Amino acid sequence: MQPSDLTLLFAVFVTASLLTKLWLDTRQARFVAQHRAAVPGAFSKDVTLHSHQRAADYTQDKLRFGLLNTAISTAVLLGWTLLGGLDILNHAVRDAVFPRWGGLAYQLALLGAFTAIGAVIEWPMDAWNTFRIEQRHGFNRMTWRMWIGDQIKQVIVGILIGTPIAALILWLMGAAGQAWWLWAWAAWVAFSLLLMVIFPIFIAPLFNKFTPLQDDGLATRVTDLMTRCGFKAKGFFVMDGSRRSAHANAYFTGLGSSKRVVFFDTLLNKLSHGEVEAVLAHELGHFKHKHVLKRMIMMFVMSLAGFALLGWLSRQLGFYLGLGVSPNLGAPNDALALLLFMLALPSFMFFVSPVFAYFSRRDEYQADAYACQQSSGQDLAMALIKLYKDNSSTLTPDPMYVRFYYSHPPASERLAAMAASA
Repeated sequence: MQPSDLTLLFAVFVTASLLTKLWLDTRQARFVAQHRAAVPGAFSKDVTLHSHQRAADYTQDKLRFGLLNTAISTAVLLGWTLLGGLDILNHAVRDAVFPRWGGLAYQLALLGAFTAIGAVIEWPMDAWNTFRIEQRHGFNRMTWRMWIGDQIKQVIVGILIGTPIAALILWLMGAAGQAWWLWAWAAWVAFSLLLMVIFPIFIAPLFNKFTPLQDDGLATRVTDLMTRCGFKAKGFFVMDGSRRSAHANAYFTGLGSSKRVVFFDTLLNKLSHGEVEAVLAHELGHFKHKHVLKRMIMMFVMSLAGFALLGWLSRQLGFYLGLGVSPNLGAPNDALALLLFMLALPSFMFFVSPVFAYFSRRDEYQADAYACQQSSGQDLAMALIKLYKDNSSTLTPDPMYVRFYYSHPPASERLAAMAASA
């Protein structure tokens, strides 16, 4: 692999992905603006013009913020790679840590320094999104104190969880020979499965309060639904999502015996019992059609391919030089390879994302159909309309933007498919 070839290829993909994002965002902004003046006919009875225009304004603000975020992210990516930022950081950390503490400590320090700098760059953007965009449109419920507390918790959790798995993978890269990538992949899969088990029990409660569902009528209703659908869960819990945001949601979390159903308190405040049951039936549809299992398998297969590719690239001098980094001569390069791979991969994978979005939308249609069989289709339709309205999701997205980005079908297409199925 010639360094110049990789440099050119990387520059082409970064430029192409940037221009594509700009084109898609511009299309979406123009399309939403063009349809701002009137509520689509299918929603005229349930959505007011004020709500429709509020969603359009929210969408426009998010798009403008997204354009800024894309520009900053691209500049940061080029700064780390072709402009030599990672090379400078590596020399500084290596010279300070490696002579005294050895190879593993140096590599963990490099990963930590890179992550810390990335967090410092991202924090202002996250704060702007929370306290300007979300707050302007009535969704933010967080205080600065709560936001700062969340950042500190995330750093602590990241260190406690990330350091052991990073150390293990780095050790395997240096000690397991040419097939290190296979052992590292196995370790990552085991770690991911373990995280699914411990997340709802130990990690999620650090950020939110989870209480058993107190509404006996609703609890009986959703228990009956799960029984006739052949599912079991450890319990039904209500999360105090309203402490941070007005957005509503419900989800399954955990793995095996730790699996539980979580309702946002905002969801329970906005939907009737029948509508909550229909939303839960939709989530059960994902499990009935094995969407969750299929996505896990796909993720593990893709990660295996990624580790195998990294195993080859990490031995190529051109991989480092082509992305703006001089490899170490007397110290291990495994952390450098990991960082370069994580930096470069998103640009190359960007044009594959519509394929995954397509399969995700297909899964949503199947889950909707299952929900209509197991509960009231009318309740599901009304729940979706309420959630779209209350979350200020645009009812008139650009079709090309949808095909590229949307993991869920637009409201009009979902309701039309449900009506046709009924």
